[in-house]
Amino acid sequence: MTIDTFDGTSVKPSHWNLASVIEQLRVSREATHNIRHHGRVRELPSREALTIIVNGLQAVLFPTHYGRPNLTDESIDFFVGDTLNTTLNRLAEQVRRGLQFSSEEAIPNEEALTKQAHDITRQFAAGLPEIRALLVSDVQAAFSGDPAATSVAEIMLCYPGTIAILYYRLAHSLHRLGSPFLARLVSDIGHSLTGIDIHPGAQIGASFFIDHGTGVVIGETAIIGQRVRLYQHVTLGAKRFPADEQGVLIKGVPRHPIVEDDVVIYAGATILGRITIGAGSTIGGNVWLTQSVPPASNVSQAQMRND
Repeated sequence: MTIDTFDGTSVKPSHWNLASVIEQLRVSREATHNIRHHGRVRELPSREALTIIVNGLQAVLFPTHYGRPNLTDESIDFFVGDTLNTTLNRLAEQVRRGLQFSSEEAIPNEEALTKQAHDITRQFAAGLPEIRALLVSDVQAAFSGDPAATSVAEIMLCYPGTIAILYYRLAHSLHRLGSPFLARLVSDIGHSLTGIDIHPGAQIGASFFIDHGTGVVIGETAIIGQRVRLYQHVTLGAKRFPADEQGVLIKGVPRHPIVEDDVVIYAGATILGRITIGAGSTIGGNVWLTQSVPPASNVSQAQMRND
């Protein structure tokens, strides 16, 4: 028997010594380097399915922008209801899959897992009006904060910061409701689309605006107040990673900045550690900041060089 290759040639399987490679891979997978949770094969959530789900949720939240532009007053509720029902059914299955990876404890039986997934999905659906209100505040902040913006539609369709925040707010809700793995997948899809990396565990208040956006990084334990504006390549990161006596990183420890209300952070600024940027402050471009600043501060690169 021969195998046809992409370039039209044919080779025998034995040419590659496949039997030996397959055997060694099996030993690695099953024994030597086994990383399966409790030795069990689990069905992973699907990125493709999650992309379809987020597209459906976008259409539900903003039907004429992300759904169908020709909707009427008579058809819009039917469209929202039908899309939401289909999308939530898909989401419940992905939540169920993701829950298998969310705990180091034994995986619950299928009935309990399905019930938990349905409970999370139901709570998620109940929170959609609140998510929409936050997103509207974000869009309004972009429109009022960017002199180049010509319309709300332009912001919702063309601004990567707006898309990234939409993905974040959906992912944050899933994270808060007890589906952290699925939340990370949703946020990573948003990251791939926009170049903006927001961990779903971060807490971000209303009227949040990321202008331009490429390269922005917001860590898991960051807390951002209301009416905050960031520019491209801003990092809200950790300064150090505490470890236990065995040298294993301690997870979940607050290690990212707190940014209070009405703060503006300009392009390229790097803010590290559990420090506080006081309300109403302005952080200039390319500033490297590892210490708290009081409210109404104006921190520039020249000031940092003088420290």
